[in-house]
Amino acid sequence: MNVSQSTVSAFTIPPTVVTGIGASEEVGEHAKRLRASKALVVTDPGIAKIGYADGIVERLNAAGIDASLFSDVTPDPTLQNVNDGLRQYQADGCDLIVSIGGGSAIDCGKGIAVKLTNDGELVDYMGVDKIPNPGAPLIAIPTTAGTGSECTKATVITDAERNVKMMLSSPCLLAQVALIDPLLSLTTPPHLTAAVGVDALTHAIEAYISKRAQPITDALALKAIRMMSGALRQAWANGENIEARTEMMIGASIAGMAFSNSSVALVHGMSRPIGAYFHIHHGLSNSVLLLDVMEFSVVGTPTRFADIARAMDEPIDGLSPMGQADCAIAAVERLINDIQMPRLGEIGIDGDRFEAVVEQMALDAIASGSPANNPRQASQEEIVALYRQCFAERKT
Repeated sequence: MNVSQSTVSAFTIPPTVVTGIGASEEVGEHAKRLRASKALVVTDPGIAKIGYADGIVERLNAAGIDASLFSDVTPDPTLQNVNDGLRQYQADGCDLIVSIGGGSAIDCGKGIAVKLTNDGELVDYMGVDKIPNPGAPLIAIPTTAGTGSECTKATVITDAERNVKMMLSSPCLLAQVALIDPLLSLTTPPHLTAAVGVDALTHAIEAYISKRAQPITDALALKAIRMMSGALRQAWANGENIEARTEMMIGASIAGMAFSNSSVALVHGMSRPIGAYFHIHHGLSNSVLLLDVMEFSVVGTPTRFADIARAMDEPIDGLSPMGQADCAIAAVERLINDIQMPRLGEIGIDGDRFEAVVEQMALDAIASGSPANNPRQASQEEIVALYRQCFAERKT
């Protein structure tokens, strides 16, 4: 493994991270420790329908803590979601947020939390380290092995009026407690297991190749790659495989810790405009870009790609440095094919609409800042070409 590229760096994660089967059942204990009297439970309609949110409310009530349920979070949460949740929090006299769900519910909870303690609008805090005050107390409980938002200092909120996915990154966004319970992921359907799983793998890969990588994030990223590349096929094939689900849940959270501190790169920069313009699930938009962007980026840091290949248990001994690096790409391609991930042009995006906005998407990708962390820098023209390459059918 080569030396990390950053020499001076900070590392932050939630103060308390609880992992394992049944971890979510401790929500009442942690809420009491945070001296809460009434919690706003933030979730989406699907998780509410399954009953997971009701279970959290019951455990809070059993601990002597009242709860109010806000279940209107949409995929890729919007400013409207945040503002609606904020109004309910204030109207119901809450003093704690408990977010349960995928990354959307947790990101929405983070948005509510920082709006409670900071003046102005979320758009004022776009970017890195622009939030002055820590948010209201937040407990994050993921139900998918994807975004790792429960362990990150980032949130992504969509400004629907401007078609912009706003990325905010600050230690002020960290949850106080992350409860990572693989039992909550058993109901994730195969197509979503695949999308969020590749999303989490993307987090780990980009954390490792990022120009802002550091020794702690390196160790976490490689561990996450090892865990998830070994478990994703099994979690996708059999959703009740608790061992695979556990590896994926913990791996996704570890990947979240890694990229939150070393940053993501070109895949994420290109992914956000796809979500903003075409309302594609964040995990899926990352997944359809990963392979092509890896192929573009590999020449920038072949030794790190070789490390990724080792973490994925690829036989690379005796190969040239670039041969070793290419093994990582081949391993990711096999994984993506095995879990039947679609191409960008196969997820319902209209070709004419795509061509009408592809130049602006490239500009938006660069403006997000993430591509600057990529080991190979990409111009606007190169990003446009990558978008078009991803949209086309892969030739085998």
